[in-house]
Amino acid sequence: MAVRYQVPYRQTLASTWRNRSSSPTEGPPFTMLLKFLIITCLLAITPSEGQSAQGLQRIDNRSLNLKVMCGYQGWFACEGDGSGLGWVHWGRRRRDAPGPGNVTVDLWPDVSEYGEDELFATAFHRPDGTPARVFSSYHPETVRRHFRWMRDYGIDGAFVQRFANGLGRGKLGDHKDQVLANARIAANEAGRVYAVMYDLSGLASGSVDSVLTDWIQLHDEKKITADESYLHHEGKPLVAIWGIGFNDGRAYTLAECAALVRALKQRDCSVMVGVPTGWRTGTRDAVEEAALQELIAMTDVVSPWSVGRYRTPEAAQVHGRKVWEPDLEWCSERKLDLLPVVFPGFSWANLKGAELDAIPRRGGEFLWAQMVAAQRAGCRMIYVAMFDEVDEGTAIFKCSDTPPVSEQTSFLGTGGLPSDYYLRLTGLGAKMLRGEIPATGAIPRRLSPRGSRARWRSPLAGASGLCQS
Repeated sequence: MAVRYQVPYRQTLASTWRNRSSSPTEGPPFTMLLKFLIITCLLAITPSEGQSAQGLQRIDNRSLNLKVMCGYQGWFACEGDGSGLGWVHWGRRRRDAPGPGNVTVDLWPDVSEYGEDELFATAFHRPDGTPARVFSSYHPETVRRHFRWMRDYGIDGAFVQRFANGLGRGKLGDHKDQVLANARIAANEAGRVYAVMYDLSGLASGSVDSVLTDWIQLHDEKKITADESYLHHEGKPLVAIWGIGFNDGRAYTLAECAALVRALKQRDCSVMVGVPTGWRTGTRDAVEEAALQELIAMTDVVSPWSVGRYRTPEAAQVHGRKVWEPDLEWCSERKLDLLPVVFPGFSWANLKGAELDAIPRRGGEFLWAQMVAAQRAGCRMIYVAMFDEVDEGTAIFKCSDTPPVSEQTSFLGTGGLPSDYYLRLTGLGAKMLRGEIPATGAIPRRLSPRGSRARWRSPLAGASGLCQS
């Protein structure tokens, strides 16, 4: 009989979160055992049974068609969150609180709606002098909050990233399991769809088969695809594999990846692959091997990575015509689907020492131009990168326009826009994809930036340059 995730248990888990030891050497001997049991129980839960709240409008989980999905990194950890990992993806030195000279993000999350037990103080300070705080993806309530935002703003769901490097290994493996368990429950409660996306980045040669081992456990033991919210495509559960065919010197091979795809297909899965922009022609960021196209032809959905491949709304339009349209034609001839990737902007100055705001958001025009280009190219699904990635400045979730103040460190703000602006814009993109609103060249009037920004002329607009309603 399936375990039902009842409110009292959820409250108990949240109330004990901050009391758990952050170090495996502290506290009673059963601390680590308790952590293991909690994660195991969460992954074993079948949230779909008895979870349809009255009036909850669920997203149809039978197909990826006509959906706008986000990538959900879920890789953040904080000292004191119970994971024992320290400040992961916030600071360069994970045992030191993020502060001037020790930070790896360019956007700062707007945490004004988070509960006190979800927040962790850094060494930065806000303009008003109060400590600047951040969140941990390890906390179940935080992930539930993020999926509620997807629901509230009309985003269909998320590909939950599951990085293959480190699966099943100590505290890092526990963190991955906890985040997936959090997302599993959160998606079902919010009526959103989700699917597992394995990122192969960092895997050693001969290690790709670890993904199949993990998937068998999730499918056979944890019954993850039985969830009412687990995304299917073409009548089968969808599993995504990202990082195939890039020419950046990865240790694993195309042959290993092809064997993984065949094994997943034999287990009755639909398979999506994340590949380079130049996958079809063997150019730019892709390996020049016919084996890549042969592998892709075995799959069901192709998702070319386009982050950083163009920098302006005009270039995005060109990309739609010259890249996505012929990509879609190739896929259609082989009865495959194309899932284009769009992104709101890009910046990784604090992570890489590069230029701050390298690809400007332009008040949302850059993201909107890509969504329109994808729709006009004939694409029937869109992947937004990413929901929560503040590291590379691609997050669409609520970010602060009053980030920490520091003479050593600079952050991006929202440019005077509301913190939820990109959630709203992404939700409108979903409506546009489904044909509920027109695919106009300018951002819909209801979302056009206020004040002086309302006077900006969109490079995609008609002669008047006015935002359309």
